[in-house]
Formats: sequence, structure tokens, C-alpha cells
Amino acid sequence: MTAKTILSRPVYGTLSPQPGRNHLFVADAEGAAAILDMAKTAPEGFFADAHIMFVPDDTGTNYVDALKSLQPARFYQGPSIAAALPRLRQTLATAHMGLRIYLAGTEGLIGQAMQAAMEAGFDHASIQTEHRGSLARRVQCVHCKGITENVTTQPVTCSHCGLLLLVRDHYSRRLAAFQGVCINAEDPTEIPQAEEIFR
Repeated sequence: MTAKTILSRPVYGTLSPQPGRNHLFVADAEGAAAILDMAKTAPEGFFADAHIMFVPDDTGTNYVDALKSLQPARFYQGPSIAAALPRLRQTLATAHMGLRIYLAGTEGLIGQAMQAAMEAGFDHASIQTEHRGSLARRVQCVHCKGITENVTTQPVTCSHCGLLLLVRDHYSRRLAAFQGVCINAEDPTEIPQAEEIFR
């Protein structure tokens, strides 16, 4: 079964400017490039009432100056997705009718920002998303319910209970995470070699 046949698997598009006055952009790492690419086709003054929330990665790639050059009404640079989420939730809670939401970057960022938007009453189908950068996954252990961030290997050890997990392609929008299930429940001595497949 391929990822295209998994109905829960997120499908990402390409950001495009939408009509409206208020625009909220949330991006991490390479997601900034998606905003900058979209800006090339945006009408003049498009970012005048925009709010950009950006979480740079730690690889040295820095889009901060380029994003600020778009002259958004508000710009926030956060140290991590976790640190940016309370600000995002507050922004969504006080948003005006007609707000356009654009999410770009890693699956972890898109999933958690989408989760916050849905909690605030936004329909996931009305939110634009574009995946850029790492394919690392956010995985919930179905046994202890703990979340392990930035998973790149298959299988992976749960960071909470220590079980060896098979990372399934099933994605929970409610949890903003892929599901991980114990891979060696029958024989705990059987330990498959981990391969890096979500880069």
C-alpha cells in the first residue's frame, strides 16, 4: 500500500495568494521559501495586513531578513514550534472573520499549526499548506500515548516508554501525529535494524 492510498495521509499543495485583507503565515525552516515564492505572484500590498510567524531551523539557513523585507504588518520569530504555539493560539482566538491561513514547512509544524487552527474553529479544508524541508515525522506511541518528535528512522524507540515502534503511515489530524505501534511485541528480543527513511 503506497502513501497515496492511505486516506488519512496529509496531502499538501502549493501556497497561492487568496483574496482577502487578513493573512496569517506560519512557517518553519524551508517553509519560508514557500512564502517567498508565493510573494512573487502576490498583488502589490498583499502583505500590508499580514502576520508572519516563523521558526527558523538550526542548520544555518536563515530567511528572517527576506521575510521581513515583505513588510508584513506583524512578524514573529520563535525559537521552536512549541514556543510559537501559544502565540498562534492567541492570534487565532482574536482573528477577524475572513482570515486566510497559510502553513508551510515540515510536517510537524503543519500538523501542529493545523491542529491549533481546527481547535479555533477553522475548517482544515480552507487552510493552505505546502510541505518544504525535512520529512521527519511526529509520532504518537499507541501504547503510552507519548509523542516523539522529529522521527527519521523506521523503526524508532519511543522517547517515553522505550518500546520499539513501527511508524505507520496512518496520520491522526486530531493528534497531529503519525501512529507508532510496537514492532516486536511477540518477541522483545527481536530488534530490527533501524533505517533512516524519513529525511
